[in-house]
Amino acid sequence: MGKTEITHIFDRESEDEVHVQQFQTVLDRMKAAQNMGKNIKYQLGYSNFTFELWIILHKADCNGSLTNRRQYLAPLNRAYGEDFENLFQYNQEEKFKRILSKLTLEDVRSAIQRSKVIMQRNRTNGCVEQKYKGYSYYKENPSLSIWEVVEKILKDCGLL
Repeated sequence: MGKTEITHIFDRESEDEVHVQQFQTVLDRMKAAQNMGKNIKYQLGYSNFTFELWIILHKADCNGSLTNRRQYLAPLNRAYGEDFENLFQYNQEEKFKRILSKLTLEDVRSAIQRSKVIMQRNRTNGCVEQKYKGYSYYKENPSLSIWEVVEKILKDCGLL
């Protein structure tokens, strides 16, 4: 009976003022909820700048900085042998479940390793880790922390 850990997974979409404000608002709310005196710890699980990065990393490297979320469509289609015409089509429940059905435990391990490479490259290249309300992240694209909670779950289950 320890602290309940909740990981809030969401995109850090861009450096546009509206997206920065949305990101900070979520972090503000996470910190406020954590400070309500309950035994809850909120963790950040972000992807910069879209969740598709995390999905692609299960099957392929995706190290370059992309400037529009539509640019993730081609690597996504290649990685999964699909031919989605747009991200809306990919995001339909039936089609997204089809993508998920193609994943193995080894793919998840690969996504964790590929994520670590991205984050190490950010540190090596001198990217500055940002801190806000006790949460850490990188502004640079690509970057992500979703892998951290997934790695912890696999370790806790003895699968890593």
